[in-house]
Amino acid sequence: MCGIVGYVGPRRIVPVVLEGLRRLEYRGYDSAGIVYLQDGRLVKYRAAGKLSNLEAMVDEAIVAPSHIGLGHTRWATHGAPTTENAHPHSDCSGNLVVVHNGIIENYHSLREELLAKGHRFSSETDTEVLAHLIEEYLSGDDLVAAVRKALTRVEGSYALGVLWTGRPDTLIAVRNHSPLVLGVDDESGSFLASDIPALLPFTKQVIFLEDLELAVLTASSRTFYSLKTGVEIFRVVKTIEWNAAMAEKGGYRHFMLKEIFEQPQAIINTVSGRIDLETGVVELPEIHLSAEDLREIDRIFLVACGTSWHAALVAKYWIEHWVGIPVEVDIASEFRYRKLLINERVLTVAISQSGETADTLAGIRLAKKLGSKIITICNVVGSTMTREADGTVYTHAGPEIGVASTKAFTAQLAALFLFTLYLGEQKKAIGVEKRKELGQALIGIAAIIETELPRLQEEIKALVDSYYDCRDFLFIGRGLNFPIALEGALKLKEISYIHAEGYAAGELKHGPIALIDKEMPVLALVPRDAVYQKSISNVEEIKARQGRLILLGTQGDSHLQTITNDVLYLPQVHEEMNPILYTIPAQLLAYEIAVRRGCDVDQPRNLAKSVTVE
Repeated sequence: MCGIVGYVGPRRIVPVVLEGLRRLEYRGYDSAGIVYLQDGRLVKYRAAGKLSNLEAMVDEAIVAPSHIGLGHTRWATHGAPTTENAHPHSDCSGNLVVVHNGIIENYHSLREELLAKGHRFSSETDTEVLAHLIEEYLSGDDLVAAVRKALTRVEGSYALGVLWTGRPDTLIAVRNHSPLVLGVDDESGSFLASDIPALLPFTKQVIFLEDLELAVLTASSRTFYSLKTGVEIFRVVKTIEWNAAMAEKGGYRHFMLKEIFEQPQAIINTVSGRIDLETGVVELPEIHLSAEDLREIDRIFLVACGTSWHAALVAKYWIEHWVGIPVEVDIASEFRYRKLLINERVLTVAISQSGETADTLAGIRLAKKLGSKIITICNVVGSTMTREADGTVYTHAGPEIGVASTKAFTAQLAALFLFTLYLGEQKKAIGVEKRKELGQALIGIAAIIETELPRLQEEIKALVDSYYDCRDFLFIGRGLNFPIALEGALKLKEISYIHAEGYAAGELKHGPIALIDKEMPVLALVPRDAVYQKSISNVEEIKARQGRLILLGTQGDSHLQTITNDVLYLPQVHEEMNPILYTIPAQLLAYEIAVRRGCDVDQPRNLAKSVTVE
């Protein structure tokens, strides 16, 4: 949540910061602000609402000669999304500013203490307390010591950027449980940001700060210290493979649509080189667990949030069916608040697009303390989760900018299916011929999706006029497709603001069927699979109660057209690939309905891309 950008170097500050903020607006768009140092004083602009409001204010400032500054785009936690609560926040003197991502849990007591000492506050935020607290400890020109002393008083999570007129050539960056990455370029200067896309136009050389680390940035140097001890430490520069063009719309109307159409390539990139169809061997070298380690595993916990949790639910079916290991799927925000029956024979698999999801990180840290080995399924190289896990299965979806996840989800499914095959190989649960068959099905699904996408979009466009103004929507599926019903409902509610719920189709008669009438639209996933007849029975129950049905089914199934006129046909594929294939029309339906309703598809209200606070 929230996006931070900072820069010191020869470039003009305002264009650098605004470009970075544009690429981070998916992290929050309740307000935005920028501050830079010019002629010995801090110049600050802040605006409520989206970044465009700030850009309109600072248009003339683009020619400002400043070469050091900070920017922020906010997802509101403490305090309403107003100009007064927008970052950056200043101390009493106005000579020191802070931008912050995270939550200061003890801000109220610190605020009361500072008020008693004569400090005055102009916002409702927890962040402003940090600026005043640093000011309280600032003596002489030792900004690093002041930041360190202030943060010994703080409880909570933070990624900070600090700028002070007393050190006009220096930015301070600090991290604890909130992501912060530095950009390095000997000619262009030093950058800091909450996420990699903000750095891509300027450099691919990055350094990931670890928790409780502080960086001192100048145009020509980066120095790192332990926040606790003050001892200098050393950080390794890494090269990011993504490029700036990957984070552009590329002619599409929205990032979400572009990312829906990028899914075939994302699947190919995730699978490529990892399975040999001649031998059936699956290669996942970044797992860093031996065959013996994996053979000793007798239970698996899959831990995730939101869309990633739906991917975990699909993986449960796959792993239990093909490997024969019991799998528990946990919502990460609940995982660590119950008694966990975890030991060294349990493998915990964390699933996160960003690798920075706060709840998931907290969960794997607890699981590790209890003796579990940790693997993460992640899209971002070098993210916190990948550094703390024993091993990683990277997805290679590229940067995903749309807040509603699409290609990251199907890439996660591809990675999880590969992991299932790998685990089955190591435990000798899946034979060579079956691995070759399943591997071919996985590799082949990308081409099928690429072929079907344009047709599906046009057919769905023709449907939406009948459904875009509905107040409610139900999605149902069975077996492997039940999680896709959940995912389809989530996509619709995220970007169209229609109330939508997903259900296991067999659960309708246990309560939800009371909602069915001629006004209630129901999307049912009914491929010709092992539970097809059961699914059709549930659809008939809905039809009998005059529910409005959209059916997603297998090409050639003419029976579906006797039930409803609104049928979307998909090719017959290996049953294990249905979750990936049937995700596509659910995404497109949500997208086209949201567009028809005039919603902001890429930046839906109240949401942010990466949830880095609890």
